[in-house]
Amino acid sequence: MMFMLQITLAAITLPLTDPVLKFLLILVIILAAPLLLNKLRIPHLLGLIIAGAIIGPNGFNLVLRDSSIILSGTAGLLYIMFLAGLEIDLGDFKKNKWKSLTFGMYTFLVPMALGTLVGLYVLNFSMLTSILLASMFASHTLIAYPIISKLGITKDKAVGITVGGTMITDTLALLVLTVIVEMAVGDVDDWFWYRLGAAIILFFAFVMIVFPIVGRWFFKRCEDNVSQYIFVLVMVFLGAYLAELAGLESIIGAFLAGMALNRLIPSTSPLMNRVEFVGNAIFIPFFLIGVGMLIDYRAFFTNWDTIKVGAVMIVVATVAKFVAAWLTQKTFRMSVDQRRVIFGLSNAQAAATLAAVMVGYNVILGETPAGEPIRLLNESVLNGTILMILVTCTMASFSAQKGAHNIAMNDVSEEKEGTGEHQERILIPVSYEKNVTELVNLSTAIKSKKNKNGLFALNVINNQASDDKAFKQSKKVLNMAVTTASATDNVLQDLLRYDLNVANAIISVIKEQGITDLVLGLHQGKGVVSSFLGNMTEAILGQSNVTTLIYRPIQPIATVKRHLVVVPARAEKEVGFPMWVNKVWNIIHNSGAKAVFYASEDTMVYLKEMYKKRPIEAEFSSFDDWDDFLIMSREIKSDDTLWVVMSRRERLSYHANMSRIPNYLNKYFQSNSFVLVYPIQAGETNNRYLV
Repeated sequence: MMFMLQITLAAITLPLTDPVLKFLLILVIILAAPLLLNKLRIPHLLGLIIAGAIIGPNGFNLVLRDSSIILSGTAGLLYIMFLAGLEIDLGDFKKNKWKSLTFGMYTFLVPMALGTLVGLYVLNFSMLTSILLASMFASHTLIAYPIISKLGITKDKAVGITVGGTMITDTLALLVLTVIVEMAVGDVDDWFWYRLGAAIILFFAFVMIVFPIVGRWFFKRCEDNVSQYIFVLVMVFLGAYLAELAGLESIIGAFLAGMALNRLIPSTSPLMNRVEFVGNAIFIPFFLIGVGMLIDYRAFFTNWDTIKVGAVMIVVATVAKFVAAWLTQKTFRMSVDQRRVIFGLSNAQAAATLAAVMVGYNVILGETPAGEPIRLLNESVLNGTILMILVTCTMASFSAQKGAHNIAMNDVSEEKEGTGEHQERILIPVSYEKNVTELVNLSTAIKSKKNKNGLFALNVINNQASDDKAFKQSKKVLNMAVTTASATDNVLQDLLRYDLNVANAIISVIKEQGITDLVLGLHQGKGVVSSFLGNMTEAILGQSNVTTLIYRPIQPIATVKRHLVVVPARAEKEVGFPMWVNKVWNIIHNSGAKAVFYASEDTMVYLKEMYKKRPIEAEFSSFDDWDDFLIMSREIKSDDTLWVVMSRRERLSYHANMSRIPNYLNKYFQSNSFVLVYPIQAGETNNRYLV
């Protein structure tokens, strides 16, 4: 045995050629880097870059940067940009679009001006080379984005502004690259400008219009988890390829694909959890290791020009990006930690910088008398770029981690102050396999971000049942609910009760578990009738006083464009008003859909005040005539969900015509999902439900 092992080890040559061994080595690095560096408080992505340098062809030569590494690294880079577009808060992005444009111009113009001057007067480069060098400083890669995502501050204003500005500066920088290269080879004419402009306009329009339509169509018709994930990958790489066809870099296409699918992949959905998991576990680490493999430390000891150029590039890139972040902070009165996040996200040079330097290096302008090629960007710039990538990624990682950590801690403190002792606990009675997934998805979308263990699924079995069939069916339904919740990284506790009366079982569990919110599904096989769902639901509403949501899912929540919320007059005077408003805010915030509130003028004042503090994309329309409720049938569109805030009898917000709502929903809103909301109300609940 020992003899065979010795023969096997002797047969191993460097660099490694066995694909199993290569993949094993990289997986060990991906596993070990975070575990080791977290103890030293060093960002693990920096460790992956350093590990790539150690095992790469310029280190111990364990692994070549061959086509497999390049392919995986390219996928990782596109993944980073796709996640940036996917996790951006589109409502906040629209609200802050001018801020993003301002930052984008700061972070483009400052490096362009400073870089061009340094290239001309310090490094003595030509005008074209200096401008191209400056465009490398202007672009940046969101290499620190996984840190931001992990700390949960992707919705912060600073992140949204930076991500939006990244699209602007990278697009402009890559356009400069395209133009400079064409000018260097003498191919710029009027037709070039017309062709480039038309291609870019068509590309942006196609991705932002067609991708959401195709995505919504697909997600409505396909529930298979694997197929949904593969579809997402197809859209990422399709967007990247279309960008290349338009004359742009593929990273712009991946970013736009993320923005196009943003509303279709809610942050609380199982699909989002899978997208983030696979990217952070495999694709993104491969990219970081591949970047490290480019580092050649020997060039810094054998060539003075490389050290000089690299040092100048590091100083210029860092100063320019810091100035842009500082100007943004002062312009929009942001905090120091937000400036750190902006600087950390925008200082790292990798993707577009690598693309620019490789393209410039491969453009040959002529030859020296000795026959050496004269390149648009020489070898000193190439090696200096690698040094700049290492240093800027290091600085960016530390800056982003410090700023994001402080912001996250501050958010946690504010959330604790705002919530007091209130502990959210959501109960989901489940009976039918068909609607379990959507009931759980609604519950995970309306819950607070900090609630990880407050979900309960309940199934009730008739205690007179003597066979095992009912028990097995109940366990199957409960397991489906647990699996759906776990796919969103939430823990759901399954409860099985034996009782003659389902309503009594649900009410008992509400009291036993301290339930604050109840999510009920519409009874299978029955329409909505004037007596609503019959005795069971009426009994629950009559004997419990928790926020109750009654949900009929027609289409997946992820594919909903708008949530239309009808609010009765004096709803703001009910004790449960802030509870259900918070639930609506959560689902809008988590899904990226739009809210349209229909309420009286007095109620609207309170709604606007609440949403001013926690902004989302919302509209407000005056509505106070429940006799004319059917006007909503003209307002509602395909892919809209209707929310109707109800009231128990004899309460402040009760209106006599509420009794007609079930019939209206059954007759005029058959093609739309709806949610009936019964808020917590003061007074005795017994016999005061809506009939």
